[in-house]
Amino acid sequence: MIATQVRLGLACIAMCLPSVVVLAEDATLAIEWNETVLNLAEVEDGFMTLKGLRTVTMMHIAMHDALSAINGKYECYAYEGDTPAANSVVAANQAAFVVAVDQYPNQQEVFTELRDKWLRSGAAIEPLQSGTQVGSAAAQAILASREGDGWDGEAEYRWHPMAPGVYAEFQEHSGTPQGFIFGAGWANARGFALERPDQFRVPPPPAILSAAYARAFEEVKELGRFQSMSRTPDQTHIALWWKDFAENSHNRLARDLIEKEGLPLQEAVRLLALLNMAIFDGYVSSFDNKFHYNHWRPYTAIRWAENDGNPETMPEATWTNTHRHTYAFPSYPSAHGTACAAAMTAFDDVFGDDYSFTMRIPMVDVAGPFSGKIEIHPPTRDFERFSEAAIQCGISRVYLGIHFRYDSVEGVRLGEQVGRNVLENFLRTRHHKD
Repeated sequence: MIATQVRLGLACIAMCLPSVVVLAEDATLAIEWNETVLNLAEVEDGFMTLKGLRTVTMMHIAMHDALSAINGKYECYAYEGDTPAANSVVAANQAAFVVAVDQYPNQQEVFTELRDKWLRSGAAIEPLQSGTQVGSAAAQAILASREGDGWDGEAEYRWHPMAPGVYAEFQEHSGTPQGFIFGAGWANARGFALERPDQFRVPPPPAILSAAYARAFEEVKELGRFQSMSRTPDQTHIALWWKDFAENSHNRLARDLIEKEGLPLQEAVRLLALLNMAIFDGYVSSFDNKFHYNHWRPYTAIRWAENDGNPETMPEATWTNTHRHTYAFPSYPSAHGTACAAAMTAFDDVFGDDYSFTMRIPMVDVAGPFSGKIEIHPPTRDFERFSEAAIQCGISRVYLGIHFRYDSVEGVRLGEQVGRNVLENFLRTRHHKD
């Protein structure tokens, strides 16, 4: 599949060479490829698989490696080339095209139109040819390196007898078939920077008989309940606004900041590669921890509290949460908190943590996946620093009623570790000897 697409791409470019020229280097190229692929991914599966996230991660790595092969500024991830005379726009454009078509072959017409948009008149033939070749080679390298990475694998899950703290089925609230559990395979996927899925193990959640658990129980019971009288309007906005999946909201933020700061193409592509590597590894790491601890959700804990042995927790048989839905997988730690915090480390690396910004999330799911969309008013929130946004993202799940505070706190800590692991080991600045 990969080789076939590359040959087709090369043949097409070669046939058009006499009349084809290239637009000037512009980070809009990266923005448009990012937005196009993610929009198609959301339509296809609502981000309920890792496919879209994995695709944009590979795509931006391929673009980054192609550009690094030309200018040598940053370390490459999968492709080690050296083609300084190649056209950078052609290379990045072709790298994106090859990866996108390989992953979404039924959308080839869309991708061809976008690729051709970035080809105009005026470029020399030789840089055009070499740019196409280096872009294709960089795409082939990352696609080959990710074969068999288990992104779509399934893992057997063994249900445990009902007991205090143990994850239990609630198909009436998750809207899933009896016996269904989501994401067990995610725990076994190969990350982009992780040495192994369990590289970062979070500490155990509080014991069910502890005062710490009782405090967390009472907090989510009151602040996370549907139409809570204890939750402030701003907390409700936080709960709903942060419902957008991290791969959607944080890539949107990246596109906005790239435009705002006028980042060059190379810097924009590197940011998008680091960002999506961090989010992908955040999901893998959080799901590994989730299935290791197999901790129950607030929905189960509150309704079944008379059996938990803790005298400080009072049951409420009809309790439901702000979200009116609970995801069908274990609670601890929060995957959303992990992914958000991992993503924010990439922004921190590029812009510095002490950076004021506005983030947009205009629409979110009404309840669970495929429940329809609602507009959020206002659609923006302002932050003084990226770490502040990561913490707020984590705690939003308490207000939404789907996580305990300790789920969110440890998720954010885990995400920071995962993100730093990406930044410390990949796409680093090359130090050239004089």
